[in-house]
Amino acid sequence: MEAQFWLDRWHEGRTHFHQSRVTPLLQKYWPQLGLPAGSTVLVPLCGKSLDMLWLAEQGHRVLGVELSELAITQFFSENQLTPVLHESAQGRHYVAGNIELVCGDIFALEDATLATCAGAYDRAALIALPPAMRARYASDIYGRLPGAAQSLVITLEYAQEKMDGPPFSVAEDEVLRLFSPHSDTAAIDRRDILEKEPKFIERGLTALDTVVYRLRRKG
Repeated sequence: MEAQFWLDRWHEGRTHFHQSRVTPLLQKYWPQLGLPAGSTVLVPLCGKSLDMLWLAEQGHRVLGVELSELAITQFFSENQLTPVLHESAQGRHYVAGNIELVCGDIFALEDATLATCAGAYDRAALIALPPAMRARYASDIYGRLPGAAQSLVITLEYAQEKMDGPPFSVAEDEVLRLFSPHSDTAAIDRRDILEKEPKFIERGLTALDTVVYRLRRKG
């Protein structure tokens, strides 16, 4: 998926993937990870997700990465936060309190940066990536997290032939294949959400599940 695709989506306001509430599945399952307050949580392809505010409220430091500068500036303005900016080889950093958003490529994150992350939260990244990019994402990001890092990954499953992504359908066997080489990976929740997603019904889907995975970095 070309970066310009997502930049255009934000510029044109085609961001129905953005939720106007905190994800209930995050609130339900995140406490099970047991990450201590003060831990840094990576949020790949973060957009302007309100989930980051919730994670920060739990005492975490949030490190979001997003291609669209518009999404980042909207996040801070809509939540009445005034960030301080600085530049690095990884991109432009916006920092307010314990939330830091980097406008840049997720694959440009340095080893030293990922080493500071106690885990990750992914509601929108894996399902935004086409099949050819998922293996690189799993190995280059999750495969470089420190030992014992814990993460939540939320996916969608539907008949891909009925609808073009993104968001893409990512089946459980693919998730296990992507993450199991470096992380203990288990599905901990699966539920039918089609009735709550009329836009997907309009696009022709007759079944839609969301699945929550818990990952623990090996080694």
